Amino acid sequence: MFSVNPFAEISATISPAVMQWYIIVMALFVAGGTLFDMIHKKSARYFFQDWTAKKKRATKPLGGGEMVSLAVETAVVDVLASGEFCKVPRRIAHLLSFYGFLAYLIATVVMVFSYPTKEMATPTWLPNLWYLGAALVMVGGYWFWFFIRVDVAKEEHSPFRLMHADLFVVSLLASVTLGFIWGLTQAAGEAGWANFFLALYVIANTVLFVGVPWSKFSHMFYKPAAAFQKKVEEADGSTNLPPPADRPLL
Repeated sequence: MFSVNPFAEISATISPAVMQWYIIVMALFVAGGTLFDMIHKKSARYFFQDWTAKKKRATKPLGGGEMVSLAVETAVVDVLASGEFCKVPRRIAHLLSFYGFLAYLIATVVMVFSYPTKEMATPTWLPNLWYLGAALVMVGGYWFWFFIRVDVAKEEHSPFRLMHADLFVVSLLASVTLGFIWGLTQAAGEAGWANFFLALYVIANTVLFVGVPWSKFSHMFYKPAAAFQKKVEEADGSTNLPPPADRPLL
């Protein structure tokens, strides 16, 4: 069941070209939504103005090798290991969701573009990766939603309380959960239920990718740049932030 490519299974009723164009359009919405968010919030302008102002305060000019080293450190520590999260449960939940979504997304693209029909035998590891990625997102996402969120864990609000900032998490969880259920019903031959969950799956995906300007989706593109800037500021002495509590004042 977990080795069946659900996208190939529906290729007889939905053209692979339609599925491929849908993914392309959603990718354009992500790019356009991120650009709109940057222009609307003027975040890019603020970022470069702040960067320029702090460069003038730098006390230790950095060479090309040092900049590359800081970029690699940012990629490994802050992006791949979610180093910005101090609490272990929050970091684990984020990593599960991050790597799960990455695997789920890559598997989706490969299956839709490289193995779109049943006549093209899909390697079993691809559907396995798709289901595994969805499962990791659900574990990390629901763990975060019900047990880690500050307003739920500390302020005793209902876990079902929704706010504007929750759009990304809710639509992401809806997307992978409905996709997971749709894939299982499709593989089981439950045509009625499969069509029902497919419709919900498409709606959830559309909300996830079209809603970029109103959700935190675009933050995943900002965070690496902000983390890199912070490391550069600490290295060249241009930061205006106080040192950490465990670091002695000079």
